[in-house]
Amino acid sequence: MDENGRVHCAFRVEKKHLNGMRNVHGGCFMAFADYCLFAIASAELEGPGVTVAFSCEFLDAAREGELVECIGEVTRAGGSLIFLRGVLKAADRSLFTFSGTIKRVKRKAPLEASA
Repeated sequence: MDENGRVHCAFRVEKKHLNGMRNVHGGCFMAFADYCLFAIASAELEGPGVTVAFSCEFLDAAREGELVECIGEVTRAGGSLIFLRGVLKAADRSLFTFSGTIKRVKRKAPLEASA
């Protein structure tokens, strides 16, 4: 978290992140963005949660060696739902925008074992 309270997430693109066109696979962007949702929500979440909605737009490709960074924010945090949005960038290029909703969940007490 930076001095303004923003969470910063990033990854360096490696060969394992690429599709057949030698660009970052769309599923890789989506998985990273879902990870970022929880990192961005960490101050609000205060416990376990699940992604209940996720939307995204693919804007540009990223290639091997580039640093992909996420900037995001909580747009609203209610009693059980947290709404977020973010953008993945490489240098000054926007690659991918996303928004999502996380639902806070309560841990259930373990069931007692039958004797």
